[in-house]
Amino acid sequence: MFKNYMNTFRLVSYIEGISYLLLVFIAMPVKYILDNPILVKYSGMGHGILFILFIILLVVSAIKYKFENIFSFKLFIAAQIPFGFIYIENRLKRIDISKTG
Repeated sequence: MFKNYMNTFRLVSYIEGISYLLLVFIAMPVKYILDNPILVKYSGMGHGILFILFIILLVVSAIKYKFENIFSFKLFIAAQIPFGFIYIENRLKRIDISKTG
């Protein structure tokens, strides 16, 4: 389906990370400070879909590029932390995909 899973994984990771920041630092304060939950409803749903896509691509990439289990686990944990997508991007840029299947 995709020619290069790594680029797709990196892109989804980045977009998912941005959606997480929007949810945590914009939508949630608006919900609790201004008593307006509409942003959480839509940004939360979008973030949820992106997170599921991130997990799927993490598993596919881990198999295709033969990630070690601890590396995959670290990427998963980083996705749970605001700004963790920056760590993920830096780690994924170091992978030489020409040496993998």
